[in-house]
Amino acid sequence: MALAKRLDDLGTETAFAVSQAAAEWGAKGNRIFPFHLGDINLATPANIVDAMNAAIADGKTGYCPAAGIAPLREALAADIGAGRGMDLTAENIVVQSGGKPVITKFIQTVMDPGDGVLYPNPGYPIYESQIEYFGGRPLAYRYHETESGFAIDLDQLRELAASGATAIVYNNLQNPLGCESSLDEMQAIADIAIENDLWVLSDEAYFEMRYSGTSTSIASLPGMAERTVILYTFSKKFAMTGWRLGCAVAPVAVAQQIAKLNTNDESCTTHFVQAAGVEALARPEGAAPMLAELQRRRDAAVAGLEAVDGVSVATPEATFYLFPNVTAAMARMGFTDVGDFATAALHDTGVSFCTRRHFGRPQPGEEQQYIRLAYSGISVDDITEGLGLFADWAHG
Repeated sequence: MALAKRLDDLGTETAFAVSQAAAEWGAKGNRIFPFHLGDINLATPANIVDAMNAAIADGKTGYCPAAGIAPLREALAADIGAGRGMDLTAENIVVQSGGKPVITKFIQTVMDPGDGVLYPNPGYPIYESQIEYFGGRPLAYRYHETESGFAIDLDQLRELAASGATAIVYNNLQNPLGCESSLDEMQAIADIAIENDLWVLSDEAYFEMRYSGTSTSIASLPGMAERTVILYTFSKKFAMTGWRLGCAVAPVAVAQQIAKLNTNDESCTTHFVQAAGVEALARPEGAAPMLAELQRRRDAAVAGLEAVDGVSVATPEATFYLFPNVTAAMARMGFTDVGDFATAALHDTGVSFCTRRHFGRPQPGEEQQYIRLAYSGISVDDITEGLGLFADWAHG
């Protein structure tokens, strides 16, 4: 018996492959410094855990509305609206089992087979996977390295948008680059979307994960609310990665279709987890120490990388990712393949990280070599020790 041919178009979250390689190396008795996976090794705030346990004890263990329980939808509309300067109601909110389902359901809702969808490359690999799986035409747009990080190639984006695109995926506060659009860049993207009548998925998983400044949603710009779906997740902000709780924020007509997909896919998001989400939004102060700890880790990781000859890295003001340029270091050490460089680093130092290749197929003309380090799942002491070993190894 044969399996469905469409499975050939289904990708994966490639960081998990790096995690497996690191686990196998660690199982042989080797020390691992885990920079590869964007999980958070900090505890979910106790008030959220207590709220979940209380909800279970109260019998909130059965089915609930496909779009989410009313108290959570109302709380999300108020919180997300206030943080983005938008007028939202519960009708705009569809609760999800994490942020990732929003990607899939957005694509199913706005894209027909053969439609072009713009997405960032390097970028979160599930965008490309889902576009291809549902029969779309993937249109990857690139970034340029700048003195302060990375910027979108707006000329390429305009050209691709004019080639018959239906939608654009936009991930400000970006994984894996850790970069953030300027207001001018965000407005340019909004103008492109309006001029080409594009739907927009604004992936805002890291909207609150910032160390200075304030975040802006593209959905808050004039003419954008009616064409934009926001991806929101509790995973990062509240250290709830395994809880699987998030939502889509959408125009009402789109929200109704996403809720119908909920009914067909998973019926509903776990009731007692939603109750915990209500508590998280009502009393978010328990998550504040997590952000301070992540900033300490960022600073330690940047300092460790800056000590490596041939490595350059920008200091991001948000997310928990670094995307250093390792071209000069690789050349000095005799490496021509970034995958070989990563494997050698793991085996010689225990430092485990992803490479640019884990975040989309390299585009024509790419010559620089990059790696991605996530510092959300590793302590300051281990960051310092691991990158010290990495620096010693890189310097020979």
